[in-house]
Amino acid sequence: MTTVAEIAAFLDEFAPARLAEEWDNVGLLVGRPRGSVARVMTCLTVTPATTAEAVREKADLVVTHHPMPFRAARRLTDQDPAGVMLLDLIAAGIGVYSPHTAFDSAPQGINQRLAEGLRLRGIAPLVPADEGLGTGRWGWLADEITLAALGDRVKSFLAIDRIGRVGDSKKPIRAVAVGCGAAGSLLGAARAAGCDALVLGETSLHTCLEAEATGVGLILAGHFHSERFAVEALAQVLADQFPTLHVWPSRTESDPIQWQ
Repeated sequence: MTTVAEIAAFLDEFAPARLAEEWDNVGLLVGRPRGSVARVMTCLTVTPATTAEAVREKADLVVTHHPMPFRAARRLTDQDPAGVMLLDLIAAGIGVYSPHTAFDSAPQGINQRLAEGLRLRGIAPLVPADEGLGTGRWGWLADEITLAALGDRVKSFLAIDRIGRVGDSKKPIRAVAVGCGAAGSLLGAARAAGCDALVLGETSLHTCLEAEATGVGLILAGHFHSERFAVEALAQVLADQFPTLHVWPSRTESDPIQWQ
């Protein structure tokens, strides 16, 4: 029998909580550590659709990238969407674990996988922390390419059709920084590292204007797409580590933004 505590211990080793940002809420957020687990679903976010899927498919544990709950709640009722989802999960005996920013920064976490997927060399943390780890990643391309070609590489790796781009499409790119999700705060670190471009999920208009003014190209893949691929990979990591479990990435989860 595999317990919630055993899976939580593995996930904390895979994406140590000490790597999480101070404001984050990571770890086992809902559930009984001694509870038994046979079925695990991974997802990017706990939503009405993923909650319904977890209940319908009789999951024992949901490993969600984005925490649920994210902040301390004073009330847990069915008068708001978050309360409904948490009550439904609790009623079905489903635990919730979130690695969030610890997974972003882990040795085999989202940013590392994104940097490797873009075929960067000499990959290192963009904002170093301890033991050679840290926030974001950056590295070099084997050969100089254009910003437009970098965008095509991002689309190919993430299997998406559209991206946002800030900067001249013909701008030469050699050093590249990456930051999944809403990573506009990494622009300064990318500039300090001498990066020609920053690949991220999303950011504000003002950050886009700052990047344009300072000559750093941006490739915006969308928050969902910059992270969802790694949630699918995490399902395989868990399946390999716990072969007796049935593990799957959510089949109903989708980007709430419709790209045209």
